[in-house]
Amino acid sequence: MFYKMTRLALLGSLSLGLLAGCATSDSAAVYSQGQMRRAQTVELGTVVSVSNVKMEGKNNELLTLGGAALGGLAGSELGGGRGSIAGGIVGALAGGFGTQAAQRSLGTKNALEVTVKLDGSGRMISIVQDADIPLAAGQRVRVLTGSGDDRVVPF
Repeated sequence: MFYKMTRLALLGSLSLGLLAGCATSDSAAVYSQGQMRRAQTVELGTVVSVSNVKMEGKNNELLTLGGAALGGLAGSELGGGRGSIAGGIVGALAGGFGTQAAQRSLGTKNALEVTVKLDGSGRMISIVQDADIPLAAGQRVRVLTGSGDDRVVPF
């Protein structure tokens, strides 16, 4: 029994460590190493509106698999014979779904939906990014596009 509990605790710690290591930034002020030294197109514009939104966390299949494995191990401790098999199946399903729900809710953060009217073309665009750079309607901004990540930053 002690061995099984130690194994469950070790797998749980590993899963939490992986979850922390998978965190990424959606900030307009943070660049990944792959975005360094890449040209971006710059367009100037004026912020039309800024709305507070929630950015849902991302699912990590490896963590979901780990949650399912932990749930299966814990569920298999219930009963004996066929009861432990059924418990393992139910535990694996509950662990997998529970891990997915936890990743979405724990990873949820405040963000901004920024609508910008671009100079020249008058085209309107909207970008969602972390709420770490204060932006307000009427503010002049630069819209940076390229490398698959667009961002709005003060001008």
